[in-house]
Amino acid sequence: MATAEALYLIPAAVLRNLSDKLYEKRKNAALELEGIVKQLAVAGDHDKITAVINLLTNEYTYSPQANHRKGGLIGLAAVTVGLTSEAAQHLEQIVPPVLNSFSDQDSRVRYYACEALYNIAKVVRGDFIVFFNQIFDALCKLSADSDANVQSAAHLLDRLVKDIVTESDQFSIEEFIPLLRERMNVLNPYVRQFLVGWITVLDSVPDIDMLGFLPDFLDGLFNMLSDNSHEIRQQADSALSEFLQEIKNSPSVDYGRMAEILVQRAGSQDEFTRLTAITWINEFVKLGGDQLVPYYADILGAILPCISDKEEKIRVVARETNEELRGIEADPAEGFDVGAILSIAMRQMSSEWEATRIEALHWMSILLNRHRSEVLVFLNDVLETLLKALSDPSDEVVLLVLKVHACIAEDPQHFRQLVVFLVHNFQLDHSLLEKRGALIIRRLCVLLDAERVYRELSTILEGESDLDFASIMVQALNLILLTASELSDLRDLLKQSLVNADGKNLFLSLYASWCHSPMAIISLCLLAQAYQHASSVIHLLVEEDINVKFLVQLDKLIHLLETPTFAYLRLQLLEPGRYIWLLKALYGLLMLLPQQSAAFKILRTRLKTVPSYSFKEESIRRISSGIPYSQFNYGGGGGGSQILEEGNLNENPNSLDMHNGINFASKLQQFQQIQKQHHLHSKSKTQSRFVSTSSAKDIQIAEESKRSADLNRPPSRSSHRGLGQM
Repeated sequence: MATAEALYLIPAAVLRNLSDKLYEKRKNAALELEGIVKQLAVAGDHDKITAVINLLTNEYTYSPQANHRKGGLIGLAAVTVGLTSEAAQHLEQIVPPVLNSFSDQDSRVRYYACEALYNIAKVVRGDFIVFFNQIFDALCKLSADSDANVQSAAHLLDRLVKDIVTESDQFSIEEFIPLLRERMNVLNPYVRQFLVGWITVLDSVPDIDMLGFLPDFLDGLFNMLSDNSHEIRQQADSALSEFLQEIKNSPSVDYGRMAEILVQRAGSQDEFTRLTAITWINEFVKLGGDQLVPYYADILGAILPCISDKEEKIRVVARETNEELRGIEADPAEGFDVGAILSIAMRQMSSEWEATRIEALHWMSILLNRHRSEVLVFLNDVLETLLKALSDPSDEVVLLVLKVHACIAEDPQHFRQLVVFLVHNFQLDHSLLEKRGALIIRRLCVLLDAERVYRELSTILEGESDLDFASIMVQALNLILLTASELSDLRDLLKQSLVNADGKNLFLSLYASWCHSPMAIISLCLLAQAYQHASSVIHLLVEEDINVKFLVQLDKLIHLLETPTFAYLRLQLLEPGRYIWLLKALYGLLMLLPQQSAAFKILRTRLKTVPSYSFKEESIRRISSGIPYSQFNYGGGGGGSQILEEGNLNENPNSLDMHNGINFASKLQQFQQIQKQHHLHSKSKTQSRFVSTSSAKDIQIAEESKRSADLNRPPSRSSHRGLGQM
């Protein structure tokens, strides 16, 4: 009925021209239709207007004929123009068929749909807003249309819609944001431009709070920073810069949600994205205050890798941010997660970049200083991480590791644990001891007091069941003791072993573990000026002791005797009569050296310089005093102090080796017992190797003999009988 009524209202020629293939005829028909609708509107006959709209929709816009659809679209636009101010009440009928035409297969129909909606929007303006979400969705698709003319028409329509939205008070940002968020990760460059354009326009409207919804589309904007199109990157960067400026000026910002996005983007493969993300993080750390405290661990996890970034700008901003973050003293009660931050720092210790590892160690040190009790809850994990880091190729990293170790070891129980862990690590990884042992021990001696470190190491090694490792470790410690400038005070204390209680105690604390190495004991005795005991140890050495390893160590000692460390000893050689046991010990070492070795020549040359007149003077003094040579006590020492040798040559056996409370006879027995263990262990290893080698050879010989016997054995008679019987 409605269709028949509409056909009655509109002349047949107009309806025919409305579907003509020529645009001009369709346009003229639309103008006539506009006039008809105007007359109906003036008359207030809206039912007839509705009938006309239904006719255009059903018979034209939904027609299978493309020209009919084009005519229907221009006709609906003409109806809207004819209605003018009264068009709003008919929009529910007019707009949907136009929107439906945006997905038409014919590009010209899509083009005329844009044109029609443009003309409709110009008339209704703000009343158009109720359809905004559908229109936005359609425009988003049309922005990437395959036809350039359709794209151009869509851009014109888009600008008009933006103008309408910016002047409208009916626009709902809350309903729009989900629509925007859904499309932010689209990769099509035209769609991206379209979206950034809308974000920028809406953000410019004073009454629309886009900043409050920034977390919903921030990740999408960052995603566009790595677009292949320079224009899109520039637009996204411009939008982000504007938002960052707004954040700086805003009293209320949701930093938390955005921080999570920035942390992810700081690890982007794209340099520009990383730089922008780290710049935002830098501003957030300055502005965020308490809001960011729960996110400090994540932020640190983003900053530390960027400190080693190949791009200098990123490194500079990352370092600045790291300094800002370190300057904030947050409280665990406020959500500051010490364990999480410690975990990040430990994880970054495995970074391939030295700068990152160094900053991670600085963080561990800071956490120990500020939140010691919370950090020590994770002590085993921390120690494991730090001990692994001792193998780091960077000396600076190793030194910082030791600094953190020393900070932990301020407590006595943790000091013991540290040294035990360290010795265990050396035992597991001999290369660590070889390459880093000296650096580690020397630095710990500076940080934790050399005497304390050496006493603890000695106590642990004294009971070490792995005799080979104990020997290697003691040799290393002994060499450090003799050569390291950091241990000069310790050497000075040991020189006083025979006259000073502290020196004696240190000598005794080292002695038991030093027994694992004959050369270490000899060196210790020379350092302590216990020359008679050194001579006794040398005379106890047996064939098993004097091997290649021993001779290598002896070679090192001979060279060390020529260094400033043993200057006092060389000066004592000027008075051989007073230091007869020193001379005897040195000659004992000389007798152990191969004559063709450089060490032999060095020591022999030194001993040749010992003045002979001293012996003559001493003999004359003994004769004139009437004291037998064997009963004369030889004293002396550097610095004017009176140092006596351990005993006379002919004294009571019970007091022979007692001096300053040191029972040297007992110590000699201790040395013999420990060396006996080493000899037995060495024999056991040799026998094991011999047995395994012999067993292999015996099996081989037995198999060869069996094969030979089988080949040479004649056939048995029984075998022949058996064959005959068969």
